[in-house]
Amino acid sequence: MTETRQSTTVVIVGAGVAGLTLGNFLLRNGVDCTVLEKHPRVYVEQRQRAGTIDTAGVRMLREWGLGEVLAGDPIPDSAVGFYIDGEAMPIDVDDAEESLYCPQQVLVRNLTDVFLRDGGDLRYEAKDVSLHGINDERPLVSYREADGTARAVECDFVAGCDGFHGVSRSSIPTSALTEYSHTYGYNWLSVLAAVPTNSSGMAIHSRGLAGMIPRGPHTTRVYLQCPVDDTPEQWPDERVWSELEARFGTPVSTGEITDKRVVPLRSVVYDPMSHGRLYLLGDAAHIVPPMSAKGIHLALHDTEVFARAVIRQVKEGDASLLDGYSETCLPHIWNYQAFAAWITDTMHNAGFTGYEGEFRQQVARAELRRQFTSDAANKLFGELIAGTN
Repeated sequence: MTETRQSTTVVIVGAGVAGLTLGNFLLRNGVDCTVLEKHPRVYVEQRQRAGTIDTAGVRMLREWGLGEVLAGDPIPDSAVGFYIDGEAMPIDVDDAEESLYCPQQVLVRNLTDVFLRDGGDLRYEAKDVSLHGINDERPLVSYREADGTARAVECDFVAGCDGFHGVSRSSIPTSALTEYSHTYGYNWLSVLAAVPTNSSGMAIHSRGLAGMIPRGPHTTRVYLQCPVDDTPEQWPDERVWSELEARFGTPVSTGEITDKRVVPLRSVVYDPMSHGRLYLLGDAAHIVPPMSAKGIHLALHDTEVFARAVIRQVKEGDASLLDGYSETCLPHIWNYQAFAAWITDTMHNAGFTGYEGEFRQQVARAELRRQFTSDAANKLFGELIAGTN
């Protein structure tokens, strides 16, 4: 079958938060781009994921003229709490400056609507995406449409925004990347239930950490800390609800469980974040454990750095920002990795002693109690409760 070729300045692989934010930034600054997404639009916009857009992210989107994507589908009101062995800690989630609690699918939907409204080129169901010549002056990104038609887009730069398991990073020789990773000594059982979240929050208990987070007016995400070798089959619905109630120390609403999976907790950074004319953004370059609620923050930071660099290159012929992309992003990423590792270990050590023992439990609980006596705790733990993935 004959391959149809087209041309643009930037091919963006992936229509998630990073890819669509980048597309909007470039489009509004006169830089041509094409966004390729392997899934159908309905899948992307219904994929249930959490989202805290922190103060920096809110200000960034507004400064780029995208404040409108922050509106719509707010998380429903519910009583929010943070509990240690059933004791409620003092927390006021209203004291969270400008941060917003917005499920990722809502942010993605809004970014999509604005991008398409403004004439953006977004291609869903782009199958078998493959990157060619990323070290050449004009790389080529090939794919197949849903009907099997072969397509290819020639470009100046490729932005890999297709997540941790995407094709972008795997297109870079392993010898050209250094992977820094840490796997935590526990996993999360992640459950999606058709239950309104009347009371949401996080609970620390000797049985392990638990969470109840709203995902819409009639949907709740439940988290339960579990051993790394647990499987969903070991967690029948009755056990999920009884364990959640035990860890919160209060009755909880129950209902139909629509999804159940075990999620590994890990931290990963790849260095450098570029190779040739391919640049990695968001989860393609790094992941933080969901406890930190900083995934969107890092994706937006990468996006702004890369967007400014491309715009400078296209409009002024100055490649200095592109050349320094990794060096600009990585110190910021490591700063948030440090926070993510601290909050993740602190929250889990404070409950279950089987991870690092009773000494670490007492240290973690002392640290949490100290945090709750500070003004910063309201903002920090409010973001964690609403923003856990």
